Amino acid sequence: MASLGRASHKPERPRPLSSPSSASLTSPLRNSGGGVAQPPPHSVRNKTSASSNSRRSVTPTSRTPRSLPLDYDQESERVRVAVRIRPKNAEDLSDVDHADCVELQPEVLFDEVLTESASQKRVYEAVAKPVVESVLDGYNGTVMAYGQTGTGKTYTLGRMGKDDASERGIMVRALEDILAATSASDTIEVSYLQLYMESIQDLLAPEKTNIPIVEDAKTGEVSVPGAEIVKIRKLDHFLKLMQLGEANRHAANTKMNTESSRSHAILMVYIRRSANEEEETNQETGMAAGRQGHHVLTIRKSKLLIVDLAGSERIGKSGSEGHVLEEAKFINLSLTSLGKCINALAENSPHIPIRDSKLTRLLRDSFGGSARTSLIITIGPSSRHHAETASTVMFGQRAMKVVNTVKLKEEFDYESLCRKLETQVDYLSADVDRQQRLRENETNELKKFLKEFENSSAEAEKKFAVRAELLQKENTHLTSKIKEMLQELDNQKEENKVLIDEVVRLATSLKDIKCLGEDNNRLEHDLNDAMNDLKHQKDQNLILCDKVARLEMNSQNDKQKQLEDSAYQRILAVTTQMYEEKIADLTKKIQEENAHNSSAEEEIEKMKKQVADCHRLLEESQVENSKYRKALADTTKMYEERIESLNQRVEDERVHAGELKEELNSTKNLLREHQNSSKVGAEKEMGELRIRLQEVHQLHEATTDELRLLHIQNKNLESEKAILKNELFAVRLTLQEEEKRRKEAETELIHLIKGVPESEDGFEVNKEKAPYVNENITKSSALRIGLQKIVSLLESEDLDVQTHAVKVVANLAAEGINQERIVQEGGLDALLKLVKSSQNATILRVASGAIANLAMNEMNQGLITNRGGAKLLATAASRTDDPQTLRMVAGAIANLCGNEKLHTVLKEDGSIRALLGMTRLGNTEVVAQVARGLANFSKCESRRIMKGHWSGRSLLMEDGGLSWLVANLKMASALTRRHLELAICHLAQNEDNARDFINCGGVKELIEISNESSREDIRSLAKKTLRLSSLFRGGE
Repeated sequence: MASLGRASHKPERPRPLSSPSSASLTSPLRNSGGGVAQPPPHSVRNKTSASSNSRRSVTPTSRTPRSLPLDYDQESERVRVAVRIRPKNAEDLSDVDHADCVELQPEVLFDEVLTESASQKRVYEAVAKPVVESVLDGYNGTVMAYGQTGTGKTYTLGRMGKDDASERGIMVRALEDILAATSASDTIEVSYLQLYMESIQDLLAPEKTNIPIVEDAKTGEVSVPGAEIVKIRKLDHFLKLMQLGEANRHAANTKMNTESSRSHAILMVYIRRSANEEEETNQETGMAAGRQGHHVLTIRKSKLLIVDLAGSERIGKSGSEGHVLEEAKFINLSLTSLGKCINALAENSPHIPIRDSKLTRLLRDSFGGSARTSLIITIGPSSRHHAETASTVMFGQRAMKVVNTVKLKEEFDYESLCRKLETQVDYLSADVDRQQRLRENETNELKKFLKEFENSSAEAEKKFAVRAELLQKENTHLTSKIKEMLQELDNQKEENKVLIDEVVRLATSLKDIKCLGEDNNRLEHDLNDAMNDLKHQKDQNLILCDKVARLEMNSQNDKQKQLEDSAYQRILAVTTQMYEEKIADLTKKIQEENAHNSSAEEEIEKMKKQVADCHRLLEESQVENSKYRKALADTTKMYEERIESLNQRVEDERVHAGELKEELNSTKNLLREHQNSSKVGAEKEMGELRIRLQEVHQLHEATTDELRLLHIQNKNLESEKAILKNELFAVRLTLQEEEKRRKEAETELIHLIKGVPESEDGFEVNKEKAPYVNENITKSSALRIGLQKIVSLLESEDLDVQTHAVKVVANLAAEGINQERIVQEGGLDALLKLVKSSQNATILRVASGAIANLAMNEMNQGLITNRGGAKLLATAASRTDDPQTLRMVAGAIANLCGNEKLHTVLKEDGSIRALLGMTRLGNTEVVAQVARGLANFSKCESRRIMKGHWSGRSLLMEDGGLSWLVANLKMASALTRRHLELAICHLAQNEDNARDFINCGGVKELIEISNESSREDIRSLAKKTLRLSSLFRGGE
């Protein structure tokens, strides 16, 4: 007889025995002769130190380990093993030939021994609860059940306890504690897998088979990225998922167990929590230098594995045969591989055969890894299975020697930081786009302004040319007038010469008067002679006396006259001197006036030259600012006013010259009349002439200042014109650079497309999941051109460029990393626009394929339907008969059918009707895509019904979907037939579709699928559907 108990040589403090279920047990083995064969005691390997084996993660976000509690178990790092004894069943009680092979002993060999009376709650608290608490603290954990078939592994782990909550197994209790200990900000996700005949299958999504295992090359962590991951918030939701998984798990009836599990079930629970604020505060001092105020939250990512291993069995006892025998071979093979790995770890072997089985690869972290592992081994009490019980006990003892290095999975929440940064980048990108649009608007406005300026400049040049011509005519006229004035001045000079001649004549007259005086003297001398003669001729008669008297009177009169003549000579001399001075002054003033006139002529010549220079500069300029048109008009008006004022001044000078002539005439009259008043009048007139000459001089200076000001304004206009020239040149350079970049982008795109093989579609459609991928377009080439430029070329007017661009976008959309950027850059809108409006068959086909690639992403599926993409695809299918185009459109709609949230929209937009209508040509590839779409639709609809989100008759029934499936089931290829069979099975799970199945012969096809399908999982699904439906059982 075998016995179970705790090892007496265990180097840990003793634990009190509180109940029979936790009492110390020993496990001796009963041999065939009835004697007792005691297995050698197995000592538990002690840890050298807590610091050497209990390590934190070596990631950059690791923190100093927190202090351990006082009751911290020094052996918590090794695998904890508990044994549970199944109560006797009816077979054990009826077997009187075999006694019990298990008895209690005081010696201790296991961590926990749970007898027949141990409750499910006690089992959970002893085996799984410490692991669950560790997982909540951020460590990975594993709870696994191992034992012979029929010893209660599935009952211990997977019992759901619908009717009695006390019977709930470890899985349900663990999720109940996890949900209770987490908050709304924490994330809990589960996956439920089965390892069936060395093939990993998803119990929540049974169509996912042969899922690959991925190992991180850096950290060595094992993941199953293809598995269905469901977020959990409520326990009821988890129970429904468990019910779904158990329904999809493979089971068979053997001699040892009526519901024998034929696969290993693995429940994966992913927990993502924020670290406690107290711990962050304690560690803030050591990490302040590294964080530098970035306030990044610390998160803990942990994973809990609950593994329900299939029971080991001996073929002779189980009576397995046929397919069940093959299942048993794979089960025993995987369990043998697990035993080899545990033996190697227990013996510290340098080589661990991890890769011998997918089971050992999945449990790589559980044994010898970084997870905290608890193993429960289940045994039966009957000695009939003595060998299996002994093997199970030895497996548990070897597992206790395996030591794991527990690591805290703690890191910074870079995802939230990345989301914030992405939001900032989006905001900055929008701001940059807004600034770019503003610059483009400013450039357009500047171009418009420059165009208007050129037009106004040309118009102003024409006006200025006309005005300059008029000014030139006016200048010519003024020149002629000035010449006339100069001629008049010459005439005045001649008149002055005549006056000088008059003065000379007057001087000659004075000389004649002097001669007359001399004559008078001579006459006086003669008179004296005559008086002397009269004295001698006293005898002359009285007549002679009278004559002498008269002569005396004449002589007296002559003296008086001589006195008057001398006075007159003095007056004449003074008058002559005055007029000589006046004439000299007039001559000097006339000379000054001539000099001023010559300087005025020079200024006029300068002004003409400046006008000519301005005209030449205006002719050379190409642009001029419109705001200076008014200044130009004012300047022209000012020139006109100045010219008019000059004309007026010339006219005044002409009048003034006439007045001078009149004054000269009056002077002549005064000279003739010998009046003293002439001097006063001449001085007055000279004063007025001086005043007028001063006014002319002041006017000349004002004109010179105004010309100087005009010259400065002209320089300012020239400088502003040069600035505008530079700005226009810079704008032209910018436009040239943009045009050059656009041409380079088009050229490089053409070179890039030359590297793409010219095929019918440019890419191929995978029959399973339709990834429209062409590996000839590399990511680096696309990034070199720029995704934004490639998307912009979708609107090119060049048909070849547009075709090449849509091919590049379609191939880039096949990679998930590019899809988000394509949508952000407007690629989805451009593709939908091409599908709507393009008349080119190639563009329509490739654009539909690109949309199909984007429709692989759930977020993009919502965007496509929200923007009318489903309706556009349905319309495109109705207006083309090209098989390849229909294949692309069908693939896109099939991908959209995989989103259960879009079923109503697809129905309303006519996409389901269009999908069925595409089979009108009978093309096998199109039919395959249609079958895939119906399978996706029916699968998601079945899932919605199981979750309680949908009820009623299937949406596919109204458009004749079931009739089409039944009609094409036997004519389709193997791959297409698999999709058709899955669609029929999922539609049959909806009891509201039962009448339709009976009316169209679907029940018969369902029966044939359950018997003749090439795939075991589809046959099982069909059988399960027939078994659960009372209507189908009646039809069967």
